[in-house]
Amino acid sequence: MSDAAHVVLGGYPAVTLALAFLKANLVAALVVAGVTVVRLVARRMFGPAAAYQLWGAPLAAALLTVIVELAGRHDDPAVFAVSGQLLGLGATVWVLGALAVSAVFVIAQARFQREVRAGRGGPAVVGFISPRIVMPADDGHYTAEERELIRAHEREHVARKDPRAAGVAALFQSLCWFNPLVHLAAHLIRLDQELACDAAVVRDRPHHRALYARTLLKTQLAATPLPFGCHWSPLGAHPLEVRIGQLKRRDAKALRRAATGGFTAAPVNAIRP
Repeated sequence: MSDAAHVVLGGYPAVTLALAFLKANLVAALVVAGVTVVRLVARRMFGPAAAYQLWGAPLAAALLTVIVELAGRHDDPAVFAVSGQLLGLGATVWVLGALAVSAVFVIAQARFQREVRAGRGGPAVVGFISPRIVMPADDGHYTAEERELIRAHEREHVARKDPRAAGVAALFQSLCWFNPLVHLAAHLIRLDQELACDAAVVRDRPHHRALYARTLLKTQLAATPLPFGCHWSPLGAHPLEVRIGQLKRRDAKALRRAATGGFTAAPVNAIRP
């Protein structure tokens, strides 16, 4: 057996850390699969914000798994059954994969920033530590009222610290690049972020729901991905279909309540997202 199997990092054998990392990925994948389904029920029953909050569960489950694994296997000699050669090969592949995915994110971010400097970016929120709102060029494409709705949506992202959440998701995509459910979770997190912000905007502006939907349709999707910020992803199922559908579903719900007298009795609840 190679001596590489006995390498100690931070007081733990390298094999112990590797096994804890792999097990955390497995647990996180299982929780992601569960949240992917449960979020749909939570969105319908409690609103998009509740569905978005469920995404803290995979991260918590992964961290708890690592803690339990390190506490239980610190001095377990059985972990050295893995050969040092295999461990070294796995570590090399993992590092190369993580660097490759990180490079893709950095390049995409740089391209988006170039679009912003050229006046073609937005709407979006950029910046991990100090987020700032990027608005589309004021070329008459949007009315003043539509631009205010866009600002309200992006301000919700900043208030909810969504750019930091997107940055954390990108970090885990880099570290867990081999786990397809991590990438699925990152995509759904972004969608749920948008739905939660949509709901907050129309909750405060119930009479602007139709205008808001039209503004969504007018807004151009970002030409390139934005890993460290908030934008409308052009990848996968078109997010506007879900977002407009959510607004329409809320309108239908409000009409049903109005027909039964609920709208008169509780006008705010009738349009609560």
